[in-house]
Amino acid sequence: MITVLVTGASGYIGSHTIIDLLSQNHKVIGLDNQINSTLKAYKRIESISGKNIKTYEVDLKEKEKLRQVFIENPDIQAIIHFAALKSVDESVEQPTLYYENNIVGMIYLLQLQVEYNVPFHIFSSSCTVYGNSKDMPVTESSPWMPAESPYGLTKQVGEQILANLANSTQNFGAISLRYFNPAGAHPSGLLGEAATKTVRNLIPLIMEVGAGKRPLLQVYGDDYPTRDGTNIRDYIHVMDLARAHTLALKHLEEHPEKLPLQEFNIGSGQGVSIKEAIQSFNRVTGLKLPYQIVARRPGDVVAIYADFTKAKNLLGWHPIYTLDDILSSAWAWEKNKSEFLS
Repeated sequence: MITVLVTGASGYIGSHTIIDLLSQNHKVIGLDNQINSTLKAYKRIESISGKNIKTYEVDLKEKEKLRQVFIENPDIQAIIHFAALKSVDESVEQPTLYYENNIVGMIYLLQLQVEYNVPFHIFSSSCTVYGNSKDMPVTESSPWMPAESPYGLTKQVGEQILANLANSTQNFGAISLRYFNPAGAHPSGLLGEAATKTVRNLIPLIMEVGAGKRPLLQVYGDDYPTRDGTNIRDYIHVMDLARAHTLALKHLEEHPEKLPLQEFNIGSGQGVSIKEAIQSFNRVTGLKLPYQIVARRPGDVVAIYADFTKAKNLLGWHPIYTLDDILSSAWAWEKNKSEFLS
């Protein structure tokens, strides 16, 4: 058991990862500025895990308030860093907001981590670091193409900062987990994706259309060079993703010797088109989702999916849940989440 500081703790991936960490008897300290999440997530974590966690409402850009977290918790041994803005299209509209939030906040967090001698860091990265990769599936050694959005650039820069720090700092080990597209909900139906801002990701949008909250799903382009003309993504169940963090932490514990930054793809290895995701929803719900083809959206990558061989070999990780599991769990959560957001 070690003490883990989780930033973005009440957000979608952070809250599910905390559940997995607690199941392995780690002690968790949660930190979130609550700009795109709700404190109710902590209650749901408690209901599912049967355990309480210590929490702080702090913005990473408030360095002295962040410092106080380290002062009050000298037993922190690892940081799992989720806290970031994450919308591709919003980042195109507001690039400086993303650079300030995602990069400046991370710099302050890392400065304090080094100052207070916290040895392990797990970074919430993204497949967007690859840009429009010519490799398919992408591996960790696939060359980076230019970022397709300011959000993607913040993840590229974040990894570069972390790599520089790992190379220059003693007693510091870091792993970057390059997520593909997290989706789905906890099997209990008590916790899932519940952004307090406008929903922008595909699976939650599908859920809102299915629930009658939107008249139809807008599909941004059907003229891409893919098998059905729509974008292809790799969807990974949020609990599979959560487990990857716990295994990454175990890997750092078992390899305390100084190592450079280690990167791992975390995806299903299966490319899924937008139309195929719609078909999965129709299959698991018995409904027929209405959709409309509209113009392409700036910043969208044509197709990307993972080769997760490295994570399988070194972390012992592989996905358990299927695409239909993702859609069915997300649908169960959609029907249950109104109280969570009220």
